[in-house]
Amino acid sequence: MPERPQALFAMTAENMPLVFPPEVLARLRESVDIDPALVAEDLTDPVFADVLARTEILVTGWGCPRLDAAVLDAAPKLRAVLHSAGSVKGFATPEIWRRGIVVSSAAEANALPVAEYTLAVILLAGKDVFVRRERMRAERSSPGWGVVPGIGNHGRRVGVIGASRIGRKVIELLRPFDLVVSLSDPYVDEAGAAELGVPLVGLDDLLRTSEIVTVHAPETPQTRHLIGRRELALMPDGGVLVNTARGSLVDTEALVDELRTGRLSAVLDVTDPEPLPADSPLHDLPGAFVTPHLAGSQGNELARLGLAVAEEARRVVSGAGLACPVDYAGLDRTA
Repeated sequence: MPERPQALFAMTAENMPLVFPPEVLARLRESVDIDPALVAEDLTDPVFADVLARTEILVTGWGCPRLDAAVLDAAPKLRAVLHSAGSVKGFATPEIWRRGIVVSSAAEANALPVAEYTLAVILLAGKDVFVRRERMRAERSSPGWGVVPGIGNHGRRVGVIGASRIGRKVIELLRPFDLVVSLSDPYVDEAGAAELGVPLVGLDDLLRTSEIVTVHAPETPQTRHLIGRRELALMPDGGVLVNTARGSLVDTEALVDELRTGRLSAVLDVTDPEPLPADSPLHDLPGAFVTPHLAGSQGNELARLGLAVAEEARRVVSGAGLACPVDYAGLDRTA
């Protein structure tokens, strides 16, 4: 059997066994020599100096320390950084790419549970489940078996903001349902939208014509408060805003004002600020359904991230190209 290249975990120690349970760790160790007892939360700690000097593949995750020039100097054999989570922005520096080190992310694997969450809440929002549940809780009564006008998912118009990995998966998951889906994304052209099977519209038109709007754009300086007071005012009465991206994309104060009128409702898995302060009105407004950042990989879904890294490690060792490379040139347009 050929010698396996040296690898090292660089993440929060408590997360490693969750992302790499025994069966996933075994898959990873088929390709690399990696010690699960060595998990570096600080790559400048002398205890890791010897193994870091021999490391060819760094397996990163939540809590990975910053990979700056000094750290990379201590890892002269490093040729791949395989991230077992979504964004690498928190720790990756341009120096990684300058040195020709390839970078991979499990963002594709993490996109699936977010898209599944989004699909679920869109279908429930179409039935007005969230608002009517709160109404039942408050009134302690049920309207009975009568037909409820205005609800349902037959031809419901859904607008997707952002053709990110998650946005694309949401579009894919929505396809079997009797919904009318449109997309707004400044980096997608008509041909690209046609490949996704949806019409491309401007943001204002999407907001005006969509009964449910779901946000999947990246967090950048340009997207801060992408949905502000003016944009919320464009949404039709009874509209629902779904945000599983980042809280800063929505102007929280403007959203609270709209929710107080009862004109709109919102399903928020992310907030600004996050975590949500105890005195935030979003906790009590009947039109706000807030979950504590659950849409991304949780529980048994974490193993999917580890499996994605194990597959990337196999590809690196075999000489195949990465399945999910991170391109530095496009980093400013990704999450």
